[in-house]
Amino acid sequence: MEHGIVFVIVLSVLVMLLAAQALPAATEDLGNGFAHHGVATPISNHRGTVATQDGDGRDVVLLWLYDCRGGYALLMIDAETGKSEQIPMPFPPGGDGPYASVLSSRNRFYTHFNSHFCEFDPVQRKFTFFAKSAPQMAMGMTEDDNGVIWSVTYPQSGVCSYNPATGEFKDYGHVYKQDWAQYQRDVACDDQGWLYFGIGSTRGQIIAFDPKTATATPIIPEDERVQGTGYVYRDQNGKVYGHGGNNEKWLELYQGQATPIPVPEQRNPKPIITSSQGLFHRQFPSGRRLVACDLVNRELTTEDPQTGERKTVPIEYTSEGAHIMGVCAAPNGTICGGTAFPMRFFSFDPRSDTWDNRPGLVQWNTTTVQGDHFFIGGYGGGVLLEWDPSKPWVDTVKGNPDCNPVYLTDSAPDINRPFELYAHPDGKTIILAGGPGYGYTGGGMLFWDRETKQQVLLKHTDLLENHAVNSVVALPGGKLLCGSTTAPGTGGQKKATEAELFILDMATKQVEWREVAFPGAQSYNDLCVAPSGMIYGVTDSRRFFVFDPTQRKVIHEVDAAAEHGATSNQQGPRIFVQTPNGSVYMIFQRGMVKVNPETYALTMVAESPIACSIGGDYLDGRIYFGNGSHVYSWQVPEGD
Repeated sequence: MEHGIVFVIVLSVLVMLLAAQALPAATEDLGNGFAHHGVATPISNHRGTVATQDGDGRDVVLLWLYDCRGGYALLMIDAETGKSEQIPMPFPPGGDGPYASVLSSRNRFYTHFNSHFCEFDPVQRKFTFFAKSAPQMAMGMTEDDNGVIWSVTYPQSGVCSYNPATGEFKDYGHVYKQDWAQYQRDVACDDQGWLYFGIGSTRGQIIAFDPKTATATPIIPEDERVQGTGYVYRDQNGKVYGHGGNNEKWLELYQGQATPIPVPEQRNPKPIITSSQGLFHRQFPSGRRLVACDLVNRELTTEDPQTGERKTVPIEYTSEGAHIMGVCAAPNGTICGGTAFPMRFFSFDPRSDTWDNRPGLVQWNTTTVQGDHFFIGGYGGGVLLEWDPSKPWVDTVKGNPDCNPVYLTDSAPDINRPFELYAHPDGKTIILAGGPGYGYTGGGMLFWDRETKQQVLLKHTDLLENHAVNSVVALPGGKLLCGSTTAPGTGGQKKATEAELFILDMATKQVEWREVAFPGAQSYNDLCVAPSGMIYGVTDSRRFFVFDPTQRKVIHEVDAAAEHGATSNQQGPRIFVQTPNGSVYMIFQRGMVKVNPETYALTMVAESPIACSIGGDYLDGRIYFGNGSHVYSWQVPEGD
C-alpha cells in the first residue's frame, strides 16, 4: 500500500510539471539488460463528463476516468473546492471503456461497457447498481418517459433496460445481427415505450424494438440501405424521427410504425442528457456553468452566468497513464511516439533521463524517420504530419504551415486508421497505408513527394480490392513489396478471405505480382529488408518467413509463436529492429529474438521481465519498446 501511495504522488508531481516540459524519468534497472524508463503520458482521459449536484445540493462534476487499463473509475469533483473523490468501477474494466452514458432525470449517472451495466448515485456517492450483460459496450443510451434507462451495445445490438424505481434489469440479448460489427450511436424511445436505434456503419438501418414482446424489427428495406449510419431522435411531441443513413429520406416512428415524411425544417428534441464518450454536460442545477475540466493540467473551471466571474480550482486523480501506440528513434537522439487516450506526443531523452509531453492533434498510429525529419501517420483521417526536431515545437493546426509538426495532408476515407508509414530509401518519398473510414472495406495507399509536396492517393481497387495494405518495403528497380490485411475499416464488413503479398511498381503504380503465400493468413504484420536483400516477414503475429524477391517466393517459414509466443503488436507494430551493424532482432512479447542471417533460425537472446507488447526501435545500443503506458529498453550485446 505504501509503495502504491508513493507511485501516485510521483505521478501527480510529474503531471503538475508538464508545463516545464523536461520531466525527470528516473530510469530503473530491471536486470538482464532491461530498463524501465517510466510512463510516457501520465494522464487519463474523460469518457463522459456531467455537471450535477450531490446530496447536499452542492455543485459537483462526475466523469468517467480512462487510461491504459480502460474505464477504471468515476471521479466526483466538488466544483467549488476542487476536492476530488475517485470511486473504482464495481467490475474489471478489461481494457474497455465508456462509449456512451446518460445522466438521468433522477440524477443518476449510467454507463455500460465490458459487458456490465452500472448506475452511480452522486447523492449516496457510490455505485448503487451493476449487472453483467451480453457483450459488449453501449454505443448509445437513453431514458424513456417512465424513467427506464436503455442501452444498445456494440457489436451485435444487445439491448438492456434498467428500471431504477423497481431495480429490475432486463438483458434482451443480441436482437439484430449482421456479419460486421455495428455501431448504435443514436437511441430513442417514443411515449408509448417503443425503443428505436440507428445502426452503422457498413449499411445504415433503424431497428424498432417492442419491449412487451422483445421483438426487434428492421425498418429500412434491404434494397434501400446505404453505407452510413441510421439516426434517430426523440421529439417533444412524443414521437421519434430519423433516417437510415440517407438524410433525404426521413421517417416518423411511433408505436413501431414508420411513416415517410419530408426532411424536417425544424426539430424539437426532448432534452435528455446523453451522448457518446464525448459527453460534456455543462449546466449545474444551481445555474452555474462548467467551463472546463482539464485532466492534463488537473484543474476545473466554472463560471457564474450572472456575473461572468470564473473560478479555477485544482483537482486530483490517479492514473496509470495513456496507452502507447509505438516508439521510434527521432533524429535528435530521443525516443518518440504517441499515446491514446488522450492523444499526446511524448519524447524520452536517454542522455538526460527526461521526458517531454505535448498535444498530438491526432492519434500517432505510425511513425518513421527520413533524413533529419520525423513523420507521423495519424488516426483519424489518415493524416500525415512532418516534424523537424531541430526547430521549436508549435502545436499542429491544419492549414497553418508554420506549425511544427506541420499538417501535410489527409487521406480519408481511403485511409482512416494508418497501419504503415514507410520512408522510402530514395530520400524523398513517404508512403502511408492503412484501413479505410468507418463502415468501408478496403484501404488505400498514399505517396507523398517531399520535394514537390505533391501526393498520389491510390484506392483499394487500384491495389487489391477489399484488402488494406499493412506492411511495405522497397525492392530494387523502383518496386515495393507489400503485405495486406483482410481487416475492414472500423465497423466495416470483411470481404477478403486471405491476406496476400504483392509487388507494386512505384512509377506506374500498377500491381505486377500477387500471391496468397500463406493460405488462411489474415495479415502481414511487418516486413524487413535483411542485409542480404532477403525480406523477413511476419503473418498473424506468429509466423516468421523469408521471401526471396528475385525468385518471388517464400524460401523459409516457421511457426515462431510455437516457441516464442506472439510478436509485439499494435496498429503500427514495428516488430523488426535492425542495428547499425546489420543484426536483425524481433520483438516478441516474451522478449528479444535474434534472426540468424544464414540459417534464419530464431533465438531468444533475452527473456523480458515484462511483456514486450509494443514495438520498437534502436537507439545508441538499446532496443526500446512499450507495454501499456510504459517505455522500456534492452541493451543490445556489444558488437551487434
